[in-house]
Amino acid sequence: MPPRRTFSITTGGQGLVLAVAMAVAIPVAAAALEPGVRLEPSPPVLRVGVVDGAPPCSYRDAGDWRGLAVDLWGRIATRERLPYVVSEWPSVQAMLEASRNGGLDVAVGCINVSPDRLERYRFSLPFQEDGLAVMVLQSRLDLGRSFLSALLTPTLLQLLGGYLAAIGLLALLTWRVEHYAQQPQTLSHGRLRSFSAVFQVLATGPGSNALVATTRGNGIVLMAYLVRIVSASLLVGYLTVNVARQVQGTPSARIRSEGDLRGLRVAVRSGTVSEALLRELNARSSAPKATIVPLTSIRSGVDLLVSRRVDAVLGDNLQLRYLLINAPLQGSRPSLALQGIRPESQAFALAPGLPAATAERIDRAISALKRNGVVTALRQQATEPGGSPAR
Repeated sequence: MPPRRTFSITTGGQGLVLAVAMAVAIPVAAAALEPGVRLEPSPPVLRVGVVDGAPPCSYRDAGDWRGLAVDLWGRIATRERLPYVVSEWPSVQAMLEASRNGGLDVAVGCINVSPDRLERYRFSLPFQEDGLAVMVLQSRLDLGRSFLSALLTPTLLQLLGGYLAAIGLLALLTWRVEHYAQQPQTLSHGRLRSFSAVFQVLATGPGSNALVATTRGNGIVLMAYLVRIVSASLLVGYLTVNVARQVQGTPSARIRSEGDLRGLRVAVRSGTVSEALLRELNARSSAPKATIVPLTSIRSGVDLLVSRRVDAVLGDNLQLRYLLINAPLQGSRPSLALQGIRPESQAFALAPGLPAATAERIDRAISALKRNGVVTALRQQATEPGGSPAR
């Protein structure tokens, strides 16, 4: 009897489970067979890759992913209701290869769509365009060189010559109006010495009140004062503007084109178009090669630049301008020697196996966000001082 009782309990439990399963399955099957009811499958979870250390496009902040590209993707996913999971990749090149090999569905970042990449990878609709820039550190001698260059320009010599000519004319008028040729000090000291004394007083100012005794002479002294004031303003303004232009326009006399990077130590992020440009320059000529210093973060390039371990940093124009605004540079004076090198569109990379309908939804969302000004607002927010920390 005990074995049979046990068998009865087991059979009863199996029957209860079967009844519950049938109660759940039959209505679902019936609903599926009804012509007016359609069960839509849940969208697949997209595998999204990002790269750290590329502010303001993508970087980690207190464990969270932030940046222009990350925020833009978040808005796209929210708008199109696309579930996704994020994974970190060591470099842009590794992330692109993963997207091509099916390891990722979407590679998020400010990825340059270069001609060689366009042949190998699949991209979304571009959301912005940017070029490369070169950051250098201004030495303390740069300001002195700029000042000397401003002093040796023909324009400054013309200003000085005009001032001296005007003062000379006023000195000659004073000589004749005050009859200096007939005065006793002129007869005792000589005409040249007396005229040079009049010229010096009018040019410098002190002693001009004792130089003349007539009303017309006082008018000439007043004109000389006005000439000094106007000339001094012109000279100071010219030197200020010209020196500032020299400092900002040519921060490094050695770098005036991308070809001048040869022979220098240049820091670049691995797997980027910046590194590809340096390798192209090295292969194009037998001149001294550019030494490529790989970076894990664009911010570390500024540290190497300030410590004089590299001569220049090559990267996206947006990233380097961001660093100039936000990075703590401890009194150093980095600047952009070159900007707008090889401007290219920037987009997300898509896996070849990503459904065409999903890719089309992503492209439509990018187009709508660009038209509504969201991409422009994100770009401006990313480059505001203190907008996001430099990593």
